[in-house]
Amino acid sequence: MKLEELLTQSATQLLDEREVAMNEGLDAPVDIPHATHLGKVGSLHLYRCETFPGNKMIADVPITLLPGNDMEATEGYLLGCFNGALLIQTFDHVGQTLEHCTLIPDTSGFLETGAARLSDMATKPDSFTLGPAERLVPWLHPTPTSETGRARDNIPTTVLSMIWGDDQSTRWTKLTTLIVDQVRKNKRILLVAPDHETVDALTGATAHALKMAALPHRSILCRYELPLRKEAATMPIHDLGYEAQMYHFYAKANANKIALRKKYDRFRELTPILAYKRDKQKDLNEVKLLEWRLLTQLSDWQGKVKGINKILRDYEALPIWKRMGMQFTGKNIETLAEYRVIYEGKIHGLMQEVEVAQARIKELIPEATIPKDLRPEYDELKEEIKRLGGTKKIREMLNAGEGTNRQAFAQNKRIMATTPGRILTDPLFRKVPYDLLIVDDAPRISTPLLLAASGLIRERIILSGDTNDLTQGEQLPHACWPREFLKTTLSSPAQPTPVG
Repeated sequence: MKLEELLTQSATQLLDEREVAMNEGLDAPVDIPHATHLGKVGSLHLYRCETFPGNKMIADVPITLLPGNDMEATEGYLLGCFNGALLIQTFDHVGQTLEHCTLIPDTSGFLETGAARLSDMATKPDSFTLGPAERLVPWLHPTPTSETGRARDNIPTTVLSMIWGDDQSTRWTKLTTLIVDQVRKNKRILLVAPDHETVDALTGATAHALKMAALPHRSILCRYELPLRKEAATMPIHDLGYEAQMYHFYAKANANKIALRKKYDRFRELTPILAYKRDKQKDLNEVKLLEWRLLTQLSDWQGKVKGINKILRDYEALPIWKRMGMQFTGKNIETLAEYRVIYEGKIHGLMQEVEVAQARIKELIPEATIPKDLRPEYDELKEEIKRLGGTKKIREMLNAGEGTNRQAFAQNKRIMATTPGRILTDPLFRKVPYDLLIVDDAPRISTPLLLAASGLIRERIILSGDTNDLTQGEQLPHACWPREFLKTTLSSPAQPTPVG
């Protein structure tokens, strides 16, 4: 099979899986009972979302988060599933904690974008560097005549090399040694792993190797998107994130853009605060209404007790015909005393409820009180945001202004570490070529993803992975090795240390 045919076949496979995703409801909204903000890197925010078991979602899929409380929705990406919770990356801060929010994945759009990317590679080969990618065809789609070539997996070639091993640390030592050697030759490297957890660990190992080789790892190495952990291989990797490095690098490049971003960030910061204050004000109004009702009932019962006391006090002075009329209605001396005891019990119970309501009012007043300077500031920011077209428009303006800078910044990085899902759908990777592609855990990556990543490579591809995974892959039909998107559920490795 030729590369063009395999690209077309992979694009068709993604479109078929898109239909499967739509039929299986992978684009359906997911209820999130609780979400927690874990940290911020640059302009990106990391949230941990508790969800119900059984949800099928694909990593790197675009998502929309509806936080509730009359707040605006925000977009982002799903990073993975860890210990039964989803980790998502958003472009906006929507609160420290969220209750009963909604997550809307765009799985069909993700697969459609990937299919379009592979179709472009097949129909417009001049826009890509497909020379090294052609060497992958016999490995991704073996024929009976090429099966015998599997015995020479460990023999390095000029364009395609293999590094297999059962021990990950030994394998990564070979990879990092190779990376250091290629960096010294001024090569640009695309470092790929199947999931974000593995990318973080591999980024830390690479940073450690570069540091041991006396190379400036902070200026050479970049972790695309947002790291899930603070450090890996004893190396702090949160400052190696692409967004963090670019955000700090261009922080002082444009004063107007900085001012606009500050207003935008301040608006997003005040929105959940005022939403919280608004909810507490509603609670305060309800408790005050309850207090008023209790005081009204209390006043009625006190009036009745006061009337009984007056009757008992003036009973001896009442005419005999009034006494007889009172006894006829059941209001004699004995029954009036009993009524007074009942009424006083009612009053005592109401007094206790009033005390509880008043204590709750004292708690709610400081929580619902808005500082004098906060409301005018928020109203001014809201008017400015509205004048500029809303938060989505402002985010588009900021991204449009940084589009060229993002590409230039990526081109200045010698090593870019990321997942194949981001390469498949992110337009940035269509414009930035690399000399080498290093893929770890290659048997765990599907054919469309490997092809998309290989289309950016000009010189050489290195595949690495566990020998056991390779053996299992060889026992499967070629359509299942590497695995298909929708036949692979998100794994649940150990919870990473979230970025601070």
